[in-house]
Amino acid sequence: MRVDYRRELEELVNVVISENGSDIHLSVGSHPIVRVMGALIPLVKKPVLTAEDLNGFCGVLMNDKKTKEFTPIHEIDFSYASPDGTRFRGNAYYQQGQPSVALRHIPNKIRNLEELNLPPILESFAQRPQGFFLCVGPVGQGKSTTLAAMIQIINQSRSDHIVTIEDPIEYVYQPDQALIEQREVGTDTEDFATGLNATFRQDIDVILVGEMRNSETIATAVTAAETGHLVFSTLHTNNAAQTIDRIIDSFPSGQQDQIRVQLAGSLMGIFSQRLVPRIQGGMVPTYELLINNSAVSNLIRERRTHEIQTVIETGLEHGMIDMNRSLIDLVKKGEITVENAFAYSVNPKGLERLM
Repeated sequence: MRVDYRRELEELVNVVISENGSDIHLSVGSHPIVRVMGALIPLVKKPVLTAEDLNGFCGVLMNDKKTKEFTPIHEIDFSYASPDGTRFRGNAYYQQGQPSVALRHIPNKIRNLEELNLPPILESFAQRPQGFFLCVGPVGQGKSTTLAAMIQIINQSRSDHIVTIEDPIEYVYQPDQALIEQREVGTDTEDFATGLNATFRQDIDVILVGEMRNSETIATAVTAAETGHLVFSTLHTNNAAQTIDRIIDSFPSGQQDQIRVQLAGSLMGIFSQRLVPRIQGGMVPTYELLINNSAVSNLIRERRTHEIQTVIETGLEHGMIDMNRSLIDLVKKGEITVENAFAYSVNPKGLERLM
């Protein structure tokens, strides 16, 4: 019996939407699995998937170009929109010689900072005319959603030219006050660095770089911020100090002093976030915010990034936010448990002292 994989996929999408889920996982030898409120739930009423099923789903999810690329390299990013307009960010890959697919639901509505339970001070970075702002954290912690909210602030308030360079395109913006153009790596541009270099000739005010994957992309992003652009991007790091070290260490030793000086001058701030299970269900963000002031700039230039955490912890009056204090606030509000506060803290001993 021939399986209608497009219809099967629509049914899985409907489950994610109706259950307020975040992800779909398709793997050979397993039932389809959805993630709801952080938990993986097998859809046992659906049959166990075969390699033929995965190939069928891949044929629906990816265009011919992506499908041809996937076969030899065995992993590929893509975006997918269901017939009703529901969007997903996807990755197809092989494990134990068999194809698998992971799909992350991207809400059509771009929520604002208040709806996302994020600090209002983030709006001030969206209002800057130029500079470099990073949103960091592990995979799946809401970095893209946070940056989308900040880009939307600009879209609704300024007649700027905004370009996003993504792999793949996630949130789709509807131009309001701004002109917004979205470029997908592999379709609209060769790679992040190439797309970024082209922005210098496109009369652009604001640039969103989906991810900084190598030193060439980082160097170009920092240069763009120095030359009058407002640049936003992400990194998979745990906190602000680690982010600065990761950026500098990605360059050969002979170039590190230069990037250190450039970063000290162009960086606006680093926002690190985690999503913590909420007692009432769902997830709530906890976060850290480093604001680059003269003290922080000096620490970056002088190779004293190990002191940055102390600056954050003592910089409340300057608008900085310490992750442990953010966790404690959530505990006091009855949003999260003490156990989860310790589980999600990057400095449990420091959290214990504050408790």
